[in-house]
Amino acid sequence: MTDSRPGPRRLGRSIVAVLVGFIAVVVLSIGTDVLLHAVGVYPPMDQPGRFTTPLLLIATVYRLAYAVLGGYITARLAPDRPVGHALALGVVGLLVSVVGAVVTWGVSHAWYPLALVVTAVPSSWLGGVLSRRPPSAS
Repeated sequence: MTDSRPGPRRLGRSIVAVLVGFIAVVVLSIGTDVLLHAVGVYPPMDQPGRFTTPLLLIATVYRLAYAVLGGYITARLAPDRPVGHALALGVVGLLVSVVGAVVTWGVSHAWYPLALVVTAVPSSWLGGVLSRRPPSAS
């Protein structure tokens, strides 16, 4: 009878897959924020209450795209069950988004942190699903 439990090596690879996906999302999100502040698209960092709905929509769109990419990266690095690993990343994103919503509540529009909470798991899941698709022939 074979042992179906994951060994330490497989568990380590799973943790690394989720961690790399998470780091990719965080670095891309913060990097884009800093860039948009630097070029004057976003208001100065010390004035977060000056974010308008269109600016928050821009942030929502790229954060969703980065979450999908993070799910994709995680799934591609996963030793097995790629979509399951992408969902694990989504749960991490959900927890971080809930903390972010609590900490920033009342600073800006309430819909923005709630949108990040609601979309964390589905966007990572989508990245996991997209990782299974074979590349299209051009």
